[in-house]
Amino acid sequence: MARPFSDDLRDRVVGAVTRDGLSCRAAAKRFGIGISTAIDWVRRWRETGSAAAGQMGGHKPRAIAGEHRAWLIERCRAQAFTLRGLVAELASRGLKVDYRSVWIFVHEEGLSYKKRRWSPASATGPMSPSDAAAG
Repeated sequence: MARPFSDDLRDRVVGAVTRDGLSCRAAAKRFGIGISTAIDWVRRWRETGSAAAGQMGGHKPRAIAGEHRAWLIERCRAQAFTLRGLVAELASRGLKVDYRSVWIFVHEEGLSYKKRRWSPASATGPMSPSDAAAG
Protein backbone atom coordinates (compact mmCIF):
# COMPACT_ATOMS: atom_id res chain seq x y z
CA MET A 1 0.00 0.00 0.00
CA ALA A 2 1.22 3.50 -0.77
CA ARG A 3 2.26 5.80 2.02
CA PRO A 4 2.49 9.59 2.13
CA PHE A 5 5.65 11.55 1.47
CA SER A 6 7.57 12.63 4.58
CA ASP A 7 6.67 15.87 6.36
CA ASP A 8 10.27 16.99 5.88
CA LEU A 9 9.99 16.81 2.09
CA ARG A 10 6.64 18.57 2.20
CA ASP A 11 8.10 21.39 4.31
CA ARG A 12 11.09 21.79 1.98
CA VAL A 13 8.85 22.01 -1.11
CA VAL A 14 6.49 24.52 0.55
CA GLY A 15 9.49 26.52 1.81
CA ALA A 16 11.01 26.63 -1.67
CA VAL A 17 7.77 28.06 -3.04
CA THR A 18 6.92 30.48 -0.21
CA ARG A 19 10.38 31.62 1.00
CA ASP A 20 12.60 31.14 -2.04
CA GLY A 21 10.03 32.34 -4.55
CA LEU A 22 10.14 29.28 -6.81
CA SER A 23 7.08 28.31 -8.78
CA CYS A 24 5.38 25.06 -7.88
CA ARG A 25 6.59 23.64 -11.17
CA ALA A 26 10.23 24.54 -10.42
CA ALA A 27 10.00 23.23 -6.86
CA ALA A 28 8.50 19.97 -8.11
CA LYS A 29 11.36 19.55 -10.57
CA ARG A 30 13.99 20.36 -7.92
CA PHE A 31 12.65 17.80 -5.43
CA GLY A 32 11.60 15.14 -7.95
CA ILE A 33 7.87 15.10 -7.26
CA GLY A 34 4.84 15.64 -9.43
CA ILE A 35 3.73 19.17 -10.28
CA SER A 36 0.21 18.59 -9.04
CA THR A 37 1.65 17.21 -5.79
CA ALA A 38 3.58 20.42 -5.19
CA ILE A 39 0.51 22.50 -6.04
CA ASP A 40 -1.62 20.46 -3.60
CA TRP A 41 0.93 20.80 -0.78
CA VAL A 42 1.23 24.57 -1.21
CA ARG A 43 -2.56 24.91 -1.39
CA ARG A 44 -2.95 22.84 1.77
CA TRP A 45 -0.30 24.92 3.54
CA ARG A 46 -2.06 28.17 2.56
CA GLU A 47 -5.47 26.88 3.68
CA THR A 48 -4.51 25.13 6.91
CA GLY A 49 -1.01 26.28 7.79
CA SER A 50 0.35 22.75 7.46
CA ALA A 51 1.35 20.60 4.53
CA ALA A 52 1.13 17.38 6.57
CA ALA A 53 -0.64 14.42 5.03
CA GLY A 54 -4.24 13.72 5.90
CA GLN A 55 -5.41 10.47 7.44
CA MET A 56 -5.18 7.37 5.28
CA GLY A 57 -7.48 4.46 5.88
CA GLY A 58 -8.79 3.72 9.32
CA HIS A 59 -11.95 2.23 10.71
CA LYS A 60 -15.28 3.39 9.38
CA PRO A 61 -18.07 2.62 11.84
CA ARG A 62 -21.11 0.73 10.62
CA ALA A 63 -24.10 2.85 9.66
CA ILE A 64 -26.57 0.34 11.11
CA ALA A 65 -25.84 0.59 14.83
CA GLY A 66 -27.53 1.40 18.11
CA GLU A 67 -31.30 1.69 18.01
CA HIS A 68 -31.40 1.04 14.25
CA ARG A 69 -29.53 -2.24 14.77
CA ALA A 70 -31.91 -3.40 17.52
CA TRP A 71 -34.96 -2.42 15.46
CA LEU A 72 -33.64 -4.16 12.35
CA ILE A 73 -32.92 -7.42 14.16
CA GLU A 74 -36.44 -7.46 15.63
CA ARG A 75 -37.91 -6.54 12.26
CA CYS A 76 -36.11 -9.36 10.47
CA ARG A 77 -37.14 -11.94 13.05
CA ALA A 78 -40.78 -10.82 13.15
CA GLN A 79 -41.77 -11.19 9.52
CA ALA A 80 -40.62 -11.82 5.98
CA PHE A 81 -38.40 -9.22 4.37
CA THR A 82 -36.52 -8.26 1.27
CA LEU A 83 -33.27 -6.33 1.35
CA ARG A 84 -34.66 -3.55 -0.81
CA GLY A 85 -37.70 -3.37 1.46
CA LEU A 86 -35.43 -3.03 4.50
CA VAL A 87 -33.50 -0.23 2.80
CA ALA A 88 -36.79 1.62 2.23
CA GLU A 89 -37.97 1.03 5.82
CA LEU A 90 -34.68 2.28 7.24
CA ALA A 91 -34.93 5.38 5.03
CA SER A 92 -38.41 6.07 6.39
CA ARG A 93 -36.92 5.82 9.91
CA GLY A 94 -34.30 8.43 9.00
CA LEU A 95 -31.29 6.23 8.23
CA LYS A 96 -30.07 6.35 4.64
CA VAL A 97 -28.15 3.18 3.79
CA ASP A 98 -27.53 1.31 0.58
CA TYR A 99 -28.43 -2.22 -0.43
CA ARG A 100 -24.92 -3.53 0.22
CA SER A 101 -24.86 -2.23 3.82
CA VAL A 102 -28.11 -4.01 4.60
CA TRP A 103 -26.88 -7.20 2.90
CA ILE A 104 -23.68 -7.20 4.98
CA PHE A 105 -25.67 -6.56 8.18
CA VAL A 106 -28.14 -9.37 7.50
CA HIS A 107 -25.33 -11.75 6.55
CA GLU A 108 -23.17 -10.95 9.61
CA GLU A 109 -26.12 -11.24 12.00
CA GLY A 110 -27.13 -14.58 10.51
CA LEU A 111 -30.61 -13.34 9.61
CA SER A 112 -32.25 -14.74 6.53
CA TYR A 113 -35.63 -15.18 5.03
CA LYS A 114 -36.09 -18.11 2.73
CA LYS A 115 -39.24 -18.27 0.70
CA ARG A 116 -41.10 -21.50 1.22
CA ARG A 117 -42.09 -23.61 -1.69
CA TRP A 118 -45.88 -23.37 -1.58
CA SER A 119 -46.62 -26.47 -3.62
CA PRO A 120 -45.32 -29.76 -2.27
CA ALA A 121 -43.03 -31.83 -4.42
CA SER A 122 -44.91 -34.22 -6.63
CA ALA A 123 -45.03 -37.84 -5.45
CA THR A 124 -44.21 -39.12 -8.90
CA GLY A 125 -41.35 -37.81 -10.91
CA PRO A 126 -41.62 -36.64 -14.45
CA MET A 127 -42.41 -39.41 -16.83
CA SER A 128 -40.37 -40.15 -19.87
CA PRO A 129 -42.20 -40.92 -23.15
CA SER A 130 -41.29 -44.62 -22.83
CA ASP A 131 -42.78 -44.77 -19.28
CA ALA A 132 -45.98 -43.08 -20.48
CA ALA A 133 -46.40 -45.66 -23.28
CA ALA A 134 -45.84 -48.58 -20.90
CA GLY A 135 -48.16 -47.31 -18.17
